[in-house]
Amino acid sequence: MRYDDFRRSDNIDDRRDDEGGGGGGFGIPGGGGGLGIGTIVVLGLVGWAFGIDPRVLISGAEIAMGGREQDPTYQTDRRTSEAPKKGAPSDDMGSMISGVLGEIDDRWSEIFKESGQNYSGPRIVLFKNATDGGRCGMAQSAMGPFYCPPDKRIYLDTGFFRQVETRFRGCSGNACKFTAAYIIAHEAGHHIQNLLGILPRVTRLQQQAGSKAEANLLQVKVELQADCLSGVWVNREEKKRPGFLEKGDIDAALQTAAAIGDDTLQRQAQGRVVPDSFTHGSAEQRKRWFMTGYQQGTVQACNTFASDRL
Repeated sequence: MRYDDFRRSDNIDDRRDDEGGGGGGFGIPGGGGGLGIGTIVVLGLVGWAFGIDPRVLISGAEIAMGGREQDPTYQTDRRTSEAPKKGAPSDDMGSMISGVLGEIDDRWSEIFKESGQNYSGPRIVLFKNATDGGRCGMAQSAMGPFYCPPDKRIYLDTGFFRQVETRFRGCSGNACKFTAAYIIAHEAGHHIQNLLGILPRVTRLQQQAGSKAEANLLQVKVELQADCLSGVWVNREEKKRPGFLEKGDIDAALQTAAAIGDDTLQRQAQGRVVPDSFTHGSAEQRKRWFMTGYQQGTVQACNTFASDRL
């Protein structure tokens, strides 16, 4: 991925120098009959990469309900009072992230304008190990990247990109730069869903769901739609900046999508696949919906809720 000419966004809080961000944490709500040990292992393995507030994904029925006031187990113990650095970081990793965010915001601003809507982008919080996650509780590196709907923020420990390459073999070499962009674009996809009112609507449907499996299926549709929306951004970016994609970039995104499919992770962690417990979609589904967005380049193509085939 060529990103030298990307517009750098200043909408970033850089907390990577905060000495781990602090202690504290939150309980993991089981909901229903609770989580099986295999599911917990899977959650720990990948941190449910590309997610919304992790407590939401685990509970499967509270997309936009996270917050300290609603979680009495949350405690904060920040070990530093140093204010986070704001604006585009100057290091290579930070510069790439701010560039990707700048281009995501520009393309989605254009898409929203086409339909007569105004767009306001998310803020990215970069951290190391752990940090205060605002109304979504404590952000920890083991969670993987996630979007916090109430605060409209993406929380990202940049060490996760290395984990995708080395532990999950989701990419290799220079193509990992595009994998990072795909991950950020997926999180921005959740922000788009939030702006369009999709997340609150799904929250209500999940609360009315008659079973855990039904609530999980709604969550799968949310995640696959975010994969598709990330593909829409790539489509629009390629039209705006021909040549920004390099050989192997799309393959790397598909490889990453397969590596973090629910079936792949469950098979690795517990030796079997339980489709009713899926919350993100299978490897095949994640790849297919990303390619749908990439090939068609429209929000309308990403309506996973109306599709006969997930």
